[in-house]
This record gives sequence, C-alpha cells and structure tokens, in this order.
Amino acid sequence: MEEKENNTLSEFAEAMAGNEELREETKEFFAMQHVYAAAIKEITTKLEILDEEFHIKYDHNPIHHIESRLKSIQSIYAKLKKKNLPLETEAVKENIYDIAGVRVICNYVDDIEKMAELLLKQNDVTLIRIKDYVNNPKENGYRSLHIVVKVPIFLAESVEDTPVEIQIRTIAMDFWASLEHRLKYKSDEKVSKELAARLKVCAEKINAIDKEMQHIYKEIKE
Repeated sequence: MEEKENNTLSEFAEAMAGNEELREETKEFFAMQHVYAAAIKEITTKLEILDEEFHIKYDHNPIHHIESRLKSIQSIYAKLKKKNLPLETEAVKENIYDIAGVRVICNYVDDIEKMAELLLKQNDVTLIRIKDYVNNPKENGYRSLHIVVKVPIFLAESVEDTPVEIQIRTIAMDFWASLEHRLKYKSDEKVSKELAARLKVCAEKINAIDKEMQHIYKEIKE
C-alpha cells in the first residue's frame, strides 16, 4: 500500500513538472479542499448537536465518537486517473463524492438508523445516495450504512453545495472493518477463500453480539 502511494506521488510530481496549466489547476484543487474541509465541519457539528440533544432528552448518547478524513491531492489525482477523467476541479465536483469523509461510530445498532434519519430531516441536507450494508451486508461480511449528502458551504462570494460521504456503524462493526482492512492490505497476495470464510464468520458473530447488546440495553432501560 505504501509503495502504491509513493508511485502515485511520483506520477503526480511528474505530471506537475513543466506544466504551468496543471500547476494552476492544482492551486484550484487546494482551494477546493478548503470547501470540502468546511463541509466536514458542517456535518460533524450537526451530528454533535444531535448527540447532545439525545443525551439531554433521553439520557443516552447514540454516538460513541466521530472520525473524519479529507482526500489528499495525490489521492484525488489517482482517482481521476483511474476513472480516465481530466485533472480538473469540475471533473472532481461532478464525479467524485468521497473527498470529504465522516465516519460515525454508534453505540448500538438502532442508533445507526436514528442518526441517519435525524440528519436527513434537516432542510439544508440533501441526500444523493444511500447504501444499506447493515441490513444487506457485503459478501465478505462488511456492515455499515453509507450515505452521501450535499450541504451548502457559505463562502465570501458564493455558496457551494458540497458532497460528504458519511459511514455510520457500531463499535463492533468498526472493529471488524478496521481489522479486515489492515489484514487485506498487509498481504501482498489475495486473501485465500478459507481465510475470507473465517473473516465472514467473525463478522456474523460480531453482528450477533451487536444485536444481543442492543437487547440487553433495551431491557435495562425498560
């Protein structure tokens, strides 16, 4: 993985060398990143406010913690190249929706849907797409709710509707996904069918624990 990133960085540097037009476009990329960073702050603030309100009303924090990441210029370049798209900010805005990423780690399974529902009810949040891997997990056992939304970012002279990819999952789902990701990229070769099957069994066991913890929590509250 590190070698791939270094290769991408080298390609990016070579593309920049002696190309004045591309260097100017890269300045636009950095300005665009500022807008996406602002969109991350906007979504994070909204989620934190909802979590605080839940704590006051119901004595329960649905969110355990929030993580975020902003794609680097090099990663954006690599994605444009992979999609055979021009290295232009317009191509990014029209085709890439995961530059701004927010991961919401919830305490219980029911909290996932509740947080998504409350966020999408806000009139300045526009849903672009939703993928429910909680109720329809991926073949490898991965579970998470993925939503892409747009939020308006008010700048000095304009308003930019900016996409943010939000992944919402439980602590247990995040534990499995993080380890599975590390194992996949630590290996230079494709994970064998046997190991893939074992990872899927782990995902199913973790899902069962998630559901049981939800039941226990409800019984305690009742």
